[in-house]
Amino acid sequence: MNESVDFGFRKVPREEKAQRVDEVFSSVASRYDLMNDLMSFGIHRYWKRLCVHLSSLQPGSRVLDVASGTGDLAALLSRTGCEVVSCDINEAMLKFGRDKLADRGLVNDVHYVRADAERLPFAQNSFECATLAFGLRNMTDKPAALRAIHAGLKYGGQVLVLEFSRVTSDLLRRVYDSYSFHAIPAMGKLVLQDPDSYRYLVESIRMHPDQDGLKTMLEEAGFSRVDYLNLSGGIVALHQGYKL
Repeated sequence: MNESVDFGFRKVPREEKAQRVDEVFSSVASRYDLMNDLMSFGIHRYWKRLCVHLSSLQPGSRVLDVASGTGDLAALLSRTGCEVVSCDINEAMLKFGRDKLADRGLVNDVHYVRADAERLPFAQNSFECATLAFGLRNMTDKPAALRAIHAGLKYGGQVLVLEFSRVTSDLLRRVYDSYSFHAIPAMGKLVLQDPDSYRYLVESIRMHPDQDGLKTMLEEAGFSRVDYLNLSGGIVALHQGYKL
């Protein structure tokens, strides 16, 4: 009997989820950055800048940006003087990100690898830091991805996971739910003629572990000193942990 996994609020066979997620991101790649600005009113840029700031990375560090997408975080990381490996499974997103960063002159500081986060093709103990922004919830086997990231880090290295989470205020949660389930698919239809992809992305947030659930998941993957910071009332949480 085939095992089923979540794809938004639906259940699909485990072996189909990666393909379905790939189709979603191939569909939205060309307008992904524009939609992020519209949906978050630009606040996603603050979340990403804070993630890089709290990493306290030193120039020359080697950083793996998993599920790098269109490269927002990779670009910020490269400006710290680090060597950045931008890794994503989706070819369209990775190509769009590479072209965007090349247009900004970030040619020599970022390297691109198309790979599945659950089976990273890097030697163990290779990176001082790994980042993962808004990609974990789309993965079929989240614990496997976190274990792969842990294996790739050097001892003393850190992981930073920026992901949608659980809103802490009842009032804000009601407003946020109404906005998410109605306005965001409508934006997807207006901008991309694709409301279904953004309906899935909204649903995937609700199926993702909450702050403490993700903290436990990181600890079970081998990370120590795991903690998190709620941003924008818990709409997003930034988790940080270490390989010790």
